[in-house]
Amino acid sequence: MGIKYESVVPWGRSYPEYVDMFNLTPPDLNKPILSCGDGPASFNSSMNQKGKTVVSIDPVYRLSRTEIENRIAETSKIVMAQTKKNQDKFVWSGIGSVEELFKIRIESMKEFLSDYEAGKHAKRYITAELPFLPFKSDEFDLALSSHFLFLYTENLSLEFHLKSIDEMLRVSKEVRIFPLLDMNATTSTYVNPVIDGFSRKGYDVETVRVNYEFQKGGNLMLKIIK
Repeated sequence: MGIKYESVVPWGRSYPEYVDMFNLTPPDLNKPILSCGDGPASFNSSMNQKGKTVVSIDPVYRLSRTEIENRIAETSKIVMAQTKKNQDKFVWSGIGSVEELFKIRIESMKEFLSDYEAGKHAKRYITAELPFLPFKSDEFDLALSSHFLFLYTENLSLEFHLKSIDEMLRVSKEVRIFPLLDMNATTSTYVNPVIDGFSRKGYDVETVRVNYEFQKGGNLMLKIIK
């Protein structure tokens, strides 16, 4: 049995997870950061509380807080059911059970929801989606993609990935993507074409082992630098 979603689902991760997934150092956290496809993650909220600069983009931000809250309630049942059926694809060390996972995710998403309206007003949450970003060239130092590119290999084409990364590199000096796996904990078939394509364009491209693994084998991040 495998995991399959018909569309991208709103599912939020926490600040500590972002730090580990993207190997974010204290100097990295002081940079202007763009986080793409953030959904209801609490990274932006936590960074704002620390006085740091993050702009998150996601098409879900066109919705009201109540609408997002309802969407989370609907999709969380689907996500948790899929996770229970496919527990063998995950590492249950840092997170010990499906129930603990659910608790951690809900707490992260509640933090996002409590910050959402203030963040919208401050233009920290912007309605936009890859592969088109409403920003000037080199507006950010670092652009992140968490659990979107590569993960949804079955839903999104290679062309979409290439255009999206091109656009992220237009608006930032460096791109980091995590994980390199698809939904079923298999390395995405797009990883090698992306590495080859951007290496040929003259970018510095490397895979980096990070201190985070929830999907089995999912402890690699792709880093692309101008």
